Amino acid sequence: MPDTEGRVPVDVVEAALRAAERLGKDVADVPVLAIAQEAGVSRSTLLRRVGGSRQALDAAVRAAGVDPGGQRPVRERAIEAGARLIGEHGLAALTLDAVATAARCSLPSLYVTFGGRDELLRAIFERHMPLLNIDDVITGTPADLSETVNRIYLLLAEALTREPRVMPAMLAEALARPGEPALRRLLEHFTPRKLTGLGLGGWLASEMAAGRIRPLPLPLLIQQLIAPAVMHFVLRPAIDQVPGFDLPSVEETCAVFSEAFLRAVATPAAGIEHT
Repeated sequence: MPDTEGRVPVDVVEAALRAAERLGKDVADVPVLAIAQEAGVSRSTLLRRVGGSRQALDAAVRAAGVDPGGQRPVRERAIEAGARLIGEHGLAALTLDAVATAARCSLPSLYVTFGGRDELLRAIFERHMPLLNIDDVITGTPADLSETVNRIYLLLAEALTREPRVMPAMLAEALARPGEPALRRLLEHFTPRKLTGLGLGGWLASEMAAGRIRPLPLPLLIQQLIAPAVMHFVLRPAIDQVPGFDLPSVEETCAVFSEAFLRAVATPAAGIEHT
């Protein structure tokens, strides 16, 4: 029962917090039955202990320093925490224990939400992978090939320079340990979907079929498009610190890469006039 001042017992508050972490929900969204089970009592007993009011329990949780309805879902917190860990310390730092600590959630809630480390890594990669945003550019592609290519470079630049630096960390991992199992499974999941029949590869194939781009092996054409920009923007923060080494703006850099790519692969049918 609540004490004489109407306070909810501490063990009930702690049970509510544990249940919220385990289910990946805000306390306010956790059913009373789930909290009762966490506390090891029946639903009716729990309600008696909080004075018959769910509002009293939520108020007690708030008094304990936790907003019962203010925490974002475990999924969002875990993706953000995992991205920070990868960006700051590399892929090896992405353990479920580390993510649970950084996201302030429980290990069981991570397993309920993602099923394991690979699914969490996949969700982080999907959030930060620039090729996913490129899909928005090439869907309903504008008639001007030059404009499309330039927009692709701008998206690559944004994805490779923003914090946390997930993509540069992933690239470093791929170069240092190309056989790393988690990374290999990640690439096996995304590469066929995004670089071949659909996405970037599909768009390039359609441009070749329309005669606007020279017929080249698709994997090499994709590399010719993205590799120079990836290398530049991964290294740009370090190069920017070198005295006397003045880099053009991101926009100017993207325009240069776009011009170079089109000079190499565009056909007269593309109608592009090079400056």
